[in-house]
Amino acid sequence: MTESRDWNGHVDAFSLEGKVALVTGGNRGIGRSIALGFMSAGARVAVTGRDKSANAAIGEELGSKGLVLVADVRDETAMELAISDISHRFGRLDILVNNAGIGKVTSVLEMSQVDWREMIDTHLTGTFHTSKLAARKMIDRGDGGSILNIGSMYSLFGPPKLMHYAAAKAGVLGLTRALAVELASYRIRVNALLPGWIDTDMTSAVRATTVGEVIRRKIPLGSFGTPDEVVGAALLLASRAGCYITGTEIAVDGGYHVADLPMGLI
Repeated sequence: MTESRDWNGHVDAFSLEGKVALVTGGNRGIGRSIALGFMSAGARVAVTGRDKSANAAIGEELGSKGLVLVADVRDETAMELAISDISHRFGRLDILVNNAGIGKVTSVLEMSQVDWREMIDTHLTGTFHTSKLAARKMIDRGDGGSILNIGSMYSLFGPPKLMHYAAAKAGVLGLTRALAVELASYRIRVNALLPGWIDTDMTSAVRATTVGEVIRRKIPLGSFGTPDEVVGAALLLASRAGCYITGTEIAVDGGYHVADLPMGLI
């Protein structure tokens, strides 16, 4: 088979052949699509997740090129063991996707410390210590790497009854930028994706409502996105195609973040 080539005559710049990727929360939704997309691009892929049945399902899809581990990103010790298992199994770690997340609608007037800490610990603290642990492995090997943090459109907006989620996701952007600067000397790139209204379990309760229709009308491309439609941007930032991109974020939201009014009112 003839190798695909990029515009400079090199091996396909979007290929992940020979690379090892970890996707946290990779057993469903956006994480699952990224894990399968990276595998299709040639990577060996490990995923972590807390749901045993979802873990079993993604394990079947990844097959022998994959590894599925039960781990909670809020638990630094568990993530350290998971990353050690991945390094032992595959011999390296080149790409980390910090995707694990939760969502819970709660008014700030009723929000408990438990609600707050669960959200911050999952999205922000989990991203911090998993990035730290992965970066150490990348530095030890000396080949550089890529860390991709999954933020949100609510990294940019102030949503009602999701204050803890917005605070965590805004923090992910600050963390992304600081890590990009600090880790650049090790040739580790750090970027963020900001998904918008994507058709996942987390958005299922909204899609079929009148609010969901208002949201759909505000999206310039006219529909909720699918998890698979996030994969292309993730592949760009993880692969050699994005080798000069670090410290930035890409919105994958159908134009939602730049729209002022619902379509049809303009």
